[in-house]
Amino acid sequence: MEQKELKEGRLLDYDGNLYEAGYSTSLIKKYKRKDIVGLKTRIKEWDYYAINFSDFMLCFTISDCSMFSLISASLIDLTKKTFKTKSKLQFFTFGKLNLPSTSEIGDTIYNSKDFKLSFINNGTSREIKASIKNFKDNKDLEADIILSSSSNKSMVIATPFKKKRHFYYNQKINNLIANGYYKLGDKLYSIKDGLAVLDWGRGVWTYSNTWYWASTSTKDKDGYKGFNLGYGFGDTSSSSENMLFLNKEAYKLNDVKFYFKKKNGREDFNAPIKVVSESKDINLTFTPIIDRHEDTNFLILASFQHQIFGKFNGTIKTSDNKIIEFNDSIGFLEKVKNRW
Repeated sequence: MEQKELKEGRLLDYDGNLYEAGYSTSLIKKYKRKDIVGLKTRIKEWDYYAINFSDFMLCFTISDCSMFSLISASLIDLTKKTFKTKSKLQFFTFGKLNLPSTSEIGDTIYNSKDFKLSFINNGTSREIKASIKNFKDNKDLEADIILSSSSNKSMVIATPFKKKRHFYYNQKINNLIANGYYKLGDKLYSIKDGLAVLDWGRGVWTYSNTWYWASTSTKDKDGYKGFNLGYGFGDTSSSSENMLFLNKEAYKLNDVKFYFKKKNGREDFNAPIKVVSESKDINLTFTPIIDRHEDTNFLILASFQHQIFGKFNGTIKTSDNKIIEFNDSIGFLEKVKNRW
């Protein structure tokens, strides 16, 4: 696969199409919602954070997908193999949530009487604050988490769809260092040197699509390392979204595919999943711990999601022949099918 590196400049031309497709290690292109031509019902914008600490994960989303918005918080207990998600769904928001046009600075905020969630970014650090009434077992959830960068490298892609004026501009920032706390009822849980990933997405999507995504951020004897792996949507002939991170460096990767075992003729999301490239440069096994399976179906609008939390084991070989090992690295792998 050709891997084309993006050049600095505007993201969209004056007809609303990508100037160029490809990848970068920083948010080099300038996204502006007003540059989108027509298709206002197809605009999708979101900020998503997943934080891994001890035997828990916290996930927070603020998204405005035009026809609807979804704001959610999830707490995953990897020891008890349980999860709880609470969400707010609104229809016909069409950009009213005012998500920032860049991930580099700006605040993303949602406030209602019983659900408050904010992502505060002053350009130096990020802060996640949450206050959610009756989150679990009649207990409120509160959180205040500061995120700092371990590297200035990230995964950025500008991906067109095979349809005029449709595109996806995405940044994944792995190995964010998380410190703070969350509180469930009267019980306080400290978060010290946890690790997080940001999924920052802006684009105009086609109505029906499926994506596959895998991510881990970890720290071991080699330092900070992680990866972003995925496929399934858009025209990826100019670049994959696959990238490996090792301390301050980022390494571009080619193709990848997830191989699910079958049970009763269906994909088994609780069985080990192979994550490999054709060249075997990527050679990983993902062992599930818990499947956060949620379906939303409003006939015209629908989302069928399997976000599986578990452990990655195996190796990734870089273009300069470094062999990077992953041993029981906590992360997630997901398959999401949308009609939106």
